[in-house]
Amino acid sequence: MFKNSSKTAICVIAFGLGGLSAGAVAAEEIIKSYGISTFGEMKYAADMKYLDYVNPYAPKGGEISTWSGGTFDSFNPYSTKGRAGVFSSAFFESILTNAADEIGSAYCFLCTTLEYPENKDWVIFNLREDVTFSDGSPLTAEDVVFTYDLFIEQGLPSYRAVLSQDVLNAEVLDTYRVKFTFSPDAPRRGLIESPGGLPVMSKAWFERTGARLDESRLEPAVGSGPYVLDSYDINQSITYRRNPDYWGEEHPFSIGRNNFDTIRFEYFGDSIAAFEAFKAGAYSFRNENSSKTWATGYEFPAIKDGSFAKVALPDGTMAPGQSFVFNLQREKFQDPKVREALALMFNYEWSNETLFYGLYDRINSFWENGPGEAVGVAEGAELALLESIEDLLPEGVIGSEPVMAPASGARQLDRKNLRRASALLDEAGWLVGDDGMRRKNGKLLSVEFLEDSPTFDRVINPYVDNLQALGVNAILNRVDPAQATKRTREKDFDMVVDQFPMGFEPGSGLKQYFGSKGAEQSVFNSASLKSPAVDALIEVVQNAETKEALNVAIRALDRVLRAERFWVPQWYKNVHTVSYLDIYAYPDPLPPYALGTFDFWWVDPVKEAALRAAGKL
Repeated sequence: MFKNSSKTAICVIAFGLGGLSAGAVAAEEIIKSYGISTFGEMKYAADMKYLDYVNPYAPKGGEISTWSGGTFDSFNPYSTKGRAGVFSSAFFESILTNAADEIGSAYCFLCTTLEYPENKDWVIFNLREDVTFSDGSPLTAEDVVFTYDLFIEQGLPSYRAVLSQDVLNAEVLDTYRVKFTFSPDAPRRGLIESPGGLPVMSKAWFERTGARLDESRLEPAVGSGPYVLDSYDINQSITYRRNPDYWGEEHPFSIGRNNFDTIRFEYFGDSIAAFEAFKAGAYSFRNENSSKTWATGYEFPAIKDGSFAKVALPDGTMAPGQSFVFNLQREKFQDPKVREALALMFNYEWSNETLFYGLYDRINSFWENGPGEAVGVAEGAELALLESIEDLLPEGVIGSEPVMAPASGARQLDRKNLRRASALLDEAGWLVGDDGMRRKNGKLLSVEFLEDSPTFDRVINPYVDNLQALGVNAILNRVDPAQATKRTREKDFDMVVDQFPMGFEPGSGLKQYFGSKGAEQSVFNSASLKSPAVDALIEVVQNAETKEALNVAIRALDRVLRAERFWVPQWYKNVHTVSYLDIYAYPDPLPPYALGTFDFWWVDPVKEAALRAAGKL
């Protein structure tokens, strides 16, 4: 069972050297390349024809459809106002792009080349001259700078805080050349990729409409992406259609991709209703996030007669960091003993055996299933790094194993953990009264779980029962999606289910998830974590100049994050559990870091014809 989340040392392969425009320092060596790699060589050459994992001969056409939960009232995914329709970022493309079978490389997409000095004080992107927006107008450097300014002025606070710290200014050099100048203090790793990853939008459209980036609106901004909005029915469905005049159809990074004529999303109040609709044929693809449904629900006629496939596909990504999260702005959660005590009462082992049919593994690390996972007692370079900030560390980081998710017994209420949790709350001053409830200074210890999905009831309710046995006034408050969105954005909750998806080579994005600056407002830092030790280690991670130094810093950061105890880690699985109308095909093998359903799957005409001949379509 997974929660639908609301939520890219310097070694470069250069194929040529070039000079800058007049006024640059003549003696400065400039790297000119078709891409950039963090550590080591890029996998793909400048003359690559298509990505290794796609089918370059995949036919175009047909429709794929799936479901989404809740509601929507906007097609602006870059604002905290309103609920953006699913897939609404598909209108936009960025200057640089990545491959799903490689870590740490970024390639020119809207550009032909990029130029930068070895110290990465700036970067110039030489834009392609054939890129057009979906309305047919050309994409130029003016649009890139306008988009940057728009995000600095009106973007999400946590994102613009990071971007404004790293980038001093953006300027148009000529129609198809744009330059970003970086702050001298900004970490160099991932610096060029930051503005290179901005979604580029049409300046003319914003000026014509007077729209803002920080507003909710049903008219999407104009971008250059392969899909445009076809139709929608508020809170019911959204259909996107492939742009027949898409500029990038023959781009090497587009070959074998964007194969469906239409992509449709049907909205349902919850996963249970959505699954019933799936069985009735209301949509054609489902990525199953309920272990119970996967284990017991797929016995309907379309599965039995072969019209629908049910498969588990490999997933090489790291665990998503799904967890119960404490709101550290609440005074009652500011004592780590309280957080540790409450975490002890979630019985994962019982849940996995009883509720999840043993399909999951436990999450312990923010980099679970990756090289950044802290293990054992810190030693060597990792220990030296931690000792350098020892006065900032939470208790128990040095000389101890990393904090692990508490283990429980086979019964729902583990009495050993109950006794340990009781002792911790006693130490924290939350004492049991005559009514069996815990109070401190006359105030009741209450915990509200804010949730909008009924599929999580069977997970949260046993946790609530265990907390009540501890003397905690725990409740599950299931609200509608709009209210859940509003309250989580406003940090008006005690505990929520959230995800912390980390990268193999994390950079400035860590500040959005865990940084102190803007923690109270960040939609990514749901815990509102403010830790000097975490801030210090994020800087070390960002400044790492070798792969080895990076992994040492990540493991130290992972160790400290776990010691802060602001989460109760849940579970993950290393496969995608999917079911679909058996007319689709996908590359075999899949790339390790993407399922790619809407990206590089396609309709197989032979399969489609067979089902049609059998009267199944």
